[in-house]
Amino acid sequence: MQRNIKPAAAIMLLMILFSLSAFSRFPGTTEWILTDGNRFVNESGETVIFRGVNIRDPHNLESEGHWTRAHFEEASRWGANVIRLPVHPGAWRARGAEAYLQLVDQAVRWARELGLYLIIDWHSIGNLKEEKFQHSMYVTTFGETKEFWDIVSGRYAGEPVVAMYELFNEPTVSGERFGEMTWAEWKAMNEEMIRIIRENHPRSVILVAGFDWAYDLTPVKEDPIDKQGIAYVSHPYPQKRSAPWEDKWEHDWGFVADTHPVILTEIGFALPEEKGVHMPVQGDETYGKALVDYASDRGISWVVWCFDPEWSPYMFTDWDYTPTRQGAFFKKVMTGVE
Repeated sequence: MQRNIKPAAAIMLLMILFSLSAFSRFPGTTEWILTDGNRFVNESGETVIFRGVNIRDPHNLESEGHWTRAHFEEASRWGANVIRLPVHPGAWRARGAEAYLQLVDQAVRWARELGLYLIIDWHSIGNLKEEKFQHSMYVTTFGETKEFWDIVSGRYAGEPVVAMYELFNEPTVSGERFGEMTWAEWKAMNEEMIRIIRENHPRSVILVAGFDWAYDLTPVKEDPIDKQGIAYVSHPYPQKRSAPWEDKWEHDWGFVADTHPVILTEIGFALPEEKGVHMPVQGDETYGKALVDYASDRGISWVVWCFDPEWSPYMFTDWDYTPTRQGAFFKKVMTGVE
């Protein structure tokens, strides 16, 4: 039946439809990411293995003039299918929530246009329970962290490009410096954050890290997170364990891939002579090949740190994207070409 719609009503209808589609799927490119047993899958049920890069905090990149679509295009040319956005609590407060989210909105549009996925990462390091952190830029509270996830998950609940929410970058405990926290306490904090996110975004994929700067997942064997749609994170930099690594990786975090998806949201190496080299990232292609081969055998996803010329271990040396040895190694793996 044909109906006459008054001009004012038609304009209102168009405004509503536009607002509903502001973060809708870019036609024909991006499917929702879900978990199925120990796999990431798309809506068609196909296994998805992520191979991607971390970038610098968007606030930092924007302030230096490098927050551009071209940066995302270059990551795509290097073979990435996912980009991790590290949101530092200090930058979040300095910029303000709405202004910061406008940067993430841009990332969503660029990723959608380029067929990429995003991980949003609350990039703190330390003990969230006792509020002891590695640096002032990581300082936050449990209250602020929950508020962040409430805001972010509400904003991007309708956007499949935002594939995963990484609750807390690198939890760690070590006596006087970082205080104490049990796995049971950390698990309960994660489950509270998951509850908040799921109220806004029921189908979200959520990433959970263990202690030792997000390396150790051994508690998951006996006491996993009691929620669906969970994947686990490890950051197995070369000096976390001595070579040969494979049996140690299997014991410390690789076993989780038997039951849950695993994604290594930070990997990478730096040579001794490179700027910014620090514990535990010093290594070379021997580590890179061992990790890539191990992850491939176990169906584990990974994201390289860092697609940047300043944040070590960095993948290129300048804004002409001249690769470091790490950059050349992982670019070859991701693209399949020399």
